Amino acid sequence: MTATLNPPSNIGRALDRKDGRVKVTGAADYTADVHVPNMAYGVFATSAIAAGRLRLLDTTLAERAPGVVAVMTHRNAPRTGAVSAPAAMLHLPLQDEQISYEGQPIALVVADTLERATYAAGLVNAEYDLEAGTFDLQTDWSSRERIENGYDEPDTRTGDPDAALHAAEIRFCARYETTYRHHNAMEPSATTAVWDGDRLTLYDATQHVWGVQSVVAAALQVPAANVRVISHYLGGGFGSKGYVWPHQILVPMAARFAGRPVKLVLTRAQMYAACGYQTATIQDVAIGMERSGTLRAITHDVVYANAQREEFPEYAAVNTRVLYACPNIATTHRVLKVNLIQPTAMRAPNEGMGSFGLESALDELAWQTGIDPLELRLRNYAEHDPLTGRPFSSKKLREAYALGAEKFGWSRAARHVGERRDGDELIGHGMATCLMSTYRMPSTARLRMRPDGSVVVEAGSQEIGTGVRTIMPQIAADVLGVDPAAVTMVLGDTDLPVAGPTYGSSSTMGLGSAVADAALKLKARLAELGRDGESYTETMARVGADIVAEGAWEPAENGYAMFTFGAVFVEVRVDRALGLVHAKRCVGAYSVGRVINRKTATSQMTGGMIWGLGQALLERSDVDARLGRFVSKNLSGYLVPINADVGMLEAHFVDEYDDHASAIGAKGIGELGATGVAAAVANAVYHATGKRLRSLPIRPEMLIDA
Repeated sequence: MTATLNPPSNIGRALDRKDGRVKVTGAADYTADVHVPNMAYGVFATSAIAAGRLRLLDTTLAERAPGVVAVMTHRNAPRTGAVSAPAAMLHLPLQDEQISYEGQPIALVVADTLERATYAAGLVNAEYDLEAGTFDLQTDWSSRERIENGYDEPDTRTGDPDAALHAAEIRFCARYETTYRHHNAMEPSATTAVWDGDRLTLYDATQHVWGVQSVVAAALQVPAANVRVISHYLGGGFGSKGYVWPHQILVPMAARFAGRPVKLVLTRAQMYAACGYQTATIQDVAIGMERSGTLRAITHDVVYANAQREEFPEYAAVNTRVLYACPNIATTHRVLKVNLIQPTAMRAPNEGMGSFGLESALDELAWQTGIDPLELRLRNYAEHDPLTGRPFSSKKLREAYALGAEKFGWSRAARHVGERRDGDELIGHGMATCLMSTYRMPSTARLRMRPDGSVVVEAGSQEIGTGVRTIMPQIAADVLGVDPAAVTMVLGDTDLPVAGPTYGSSSTMGLGSAVADAALKLKARLAELGRDGESYTETMARVGADIVAEGAWEPAENGYAMFTFGAVFVEVRVDRALGLVHAKRCVGAYSVGRVINRKTATSQMTGGMIWGLGQALLERSDVDARLGRFVSKNLSGYLVPINADVGMLEAHFVDEYDDHASAIGAKGIGELGATGVAAAVANAVYHATGKRLRSLPIRPEMLIDA
């Protein structure tokens, strides 16, 4: 028995995205496009203060406004049940008078049109009893706390770092800072809730339909089986839609309260105070080293922000625990409670922030000692995890260093600071190591072969722009030996098999392994049904009914340390008069396990590089110290990279297969590309100008007359 088509391998091919055409033509239906009969519209009235209590809340005018169906406040909203992760916040709005951040919902107005709901929300009148708030990480360090409820250890220690630092021939210490940043996905968060008796259908812009199901069910105190969550297309999330935020709970609550379906779409301004942001960090890095370049001690102490009544861990020093062979390493993480909405994961959490501190510090040491920055990293290459002693499941970072250096031309880089110029521009080169933890999630999937020989992959996963709709059929086609064009995917629905979240660069490993398992079972079933010399198409035509196979995969503890690695090389040009920095070239080489689709993988890596360039040069969410609000809640005041900001981007992969990480040899890639870039840019700026900048973003005023 043979397949209809049997190419050598579908894995690794640069196939076009299956959902590309519907997205660019506008045919894809996003959550905000949902319309159901008798639908009403919800709009939040929000707090104008960041800390205090409601003294008066007058909704009389709003309730009398034309078209208003209901006004829900803390006085009449149902009490919610206890929620837990993946709920982003454990203390929900509209449950009491407490105000913990500016922009907190104080009322949800429901009306028959969006315009009427918006108008009525503006009629809600509130008066407050103000309380003192904390908005700045530098304000009061005495109140720093140790996060106890995270998924990792906040503090780690190997050896005796204090003694090793004291005894080191070369000692270095510096403070590095990253700022508040926002995700700014093209699609704002949106939710539509439809009740049918005691059953709820929730159309939601989410990176995890199953997480929404569990949290909403707990909050509304209904069985999870009674909550169906649908999210067919997502216009970007980057972590902002990974957890479950208050609006995703309050909208179905309001729909039940109002007795009709309710849709709520957050405004762009509300996105800055409704579904998280990346916290700022203060990082103190100390390194002890021998004159030969051998690292003897590293300490990395991190302070970051959390909301007043919440906990979200950011392990920004995780890079320091893993990247380099050093016998004495200590890391600590402390949180300062601020009166802002809870921060959340942002593309490359932990490593994306922490790599700036560690990789900048290593570059400083390299220049101080006259050791090439790449050579310094190679001299301290870690053959096993320094923290646990475990072997790496796979690691081809040496090869990535060599590949990236060759493609960039690192050996031809200037060896002296400020040596290269082009007219009024100073030219600098910098590099950094990239690292991302490997998060593995259990998943299930179903494969269905139709009588015409076509195949459908079914899984309750999400397509957030990473290529899930393309690579899962590619994996199934590879196992079955059929043309990927004959395989499609249905996803984004809790009525489908349970799949993991689409964050943490985890979908390819978990869901991909489950799809491969289902494909193997389907192939075995076809072999049982097939006759000699018969193709799949002929077998299916004879059988005349769907053949279905269920697959599953769950990660098991196997004694290996799992990470993805890479090296990024950057060339910058700095205008001496204006202080403007332009990243002319960015070349990355990566060790990521098996690459399933070279086109979508390259897109993910170059997209990550652009995120890193934004972190390095543009993005910052300033907080008004008087009002406790983000100053620019729009894209006119918050700068993200555009085409003119981005020079040449290259992403290269070393050949690798990691069967310890997943059943298909792959690891995650979506976030790795965003790590290391900010440090490489700062290092290149130093090489060009001689100015060492230790806070992000790098602004023109820092470099004028460089």
